Amino acid sequence: MDFVYNSIGNIYVLKASHNEDLVAIGGDHSVEVLQVGASSISSLASFHIGTRITAIAWSPRSVSPSSSDDWIFELAVAGADFGLHLLTKSAAHPVENVFHFGGGLSGHHGKVNDMTFCGGSGVEPSRYVATVSDDKMLMVWDLTPHDTDTQLDISSFDRPQPFVMALAYSHPLTSIDSHASTSKELLISDCRGTVYITDWRSDPGPISEQEAWRNSNILELTDPHALSEASVGVSLSLSGSVAWRRDSPDIIGAVYGSKFSLWDLSHLQGGKPFATSSSFSQGGHRFRWCPTYPEYFAISTQSPLKGAIVNVYNTNYVYAQPTVFNISSRPQFVRDFDFLGTRGIPRLVVAVGRSVFIFPIGVD
Repeated sequence: MDFVYNSIGNIYVLKASHNEDLVAIGGDHSVEVLQVGASSISSLASFHIGTRITAIAWSPRSVSPSSSDDWIFELAVAGADFGLHLLTKSAAHPVENVFHFGGGLSGHHGKVNDMTFCGGSGVEPSRYVATVSDDKMLMVWDLTPHDTDTQLDISSFDRPQPFVMALAYSHPLTSIDSHASTSKELLISDCRGTVYITDWRSDPGPISEQEAWRNSNILELTDPHALSEASVGVSLSLSGSVAWRRDSPDIIGAVYGSKFSLWDLSHLQGGKPFATSSSFSQGGHRFRWCPTYPEYFAISTQSPLKGAIVNVYNTNYVYAQPTVFNISSRPQFVRDFDFLGTRGIPRLVVAVGRSVFIFPIGVD
């Protein structure tokens, strides 16, 4: 291990910025922003939410102090009370600001499992946030509904509540991802082994809410292993995780149960994955692509049977044995992990209990 950062409480969610040396961790009642250096890690901000954090997304507007004197942190987070929050802090406004939205009758009514900023490149990626939940809903939130050209002053306490577009699906939704190359498509997984590419900007027309998701979906992919398990009632134990490869929207990876699958949208082969292999016999939890070396991906499990473990794979040798990183012995397990967005040898950031471990996946 390179080094360890110890938080004051349990860590449930961890998310790294794709382009910076920043990491956000969510605990029982707050979100902390960390800056990861070559051999140390420091805390730059702490936002009090008041409930356990279930999901975090970094805004593309975020800039690290190591990159610019005009730095800014902007994140969206979800709490266990199903409420959503926009967190901001900047060099111009160095006080942590929390804007609450998405609560009550207008938002989710089940655990928010994942979220992402979306909208392609330019200004709009920081304008829209998409969320998925156990309530079977996809919701896309317009954070600046009355300000189409410029961002609101992040210190404003009277900004309007976001406008929301909602789509209902047939099963609980477990993860979501967006890609910088597209302004209208989202990648979504449900708990039964189905992966959707959805055009969230499309107008479903005058049809029932229950059928709107069918008109919005551009493509449906199925994980045969997960679908077979779901058909015999094992789906409740599955926590599907799906992600786009950062350098290509054609390559998709997902983990369901004990298997992972990879699809190439340029050669669909009837919607079947071009590669499927074992991950963890106890069941995989998170699937993450490396943003700097896109041929690498990693999978974690939340089973404590073998301790806290992350497996790293290379798509050039997808059927080879993975590189296994044993972070901690049982009964500890990986709560969440991500790849750092910094250049050089890829580094993993892994949350185990109250600690964040940072280490490279290779050597020079």
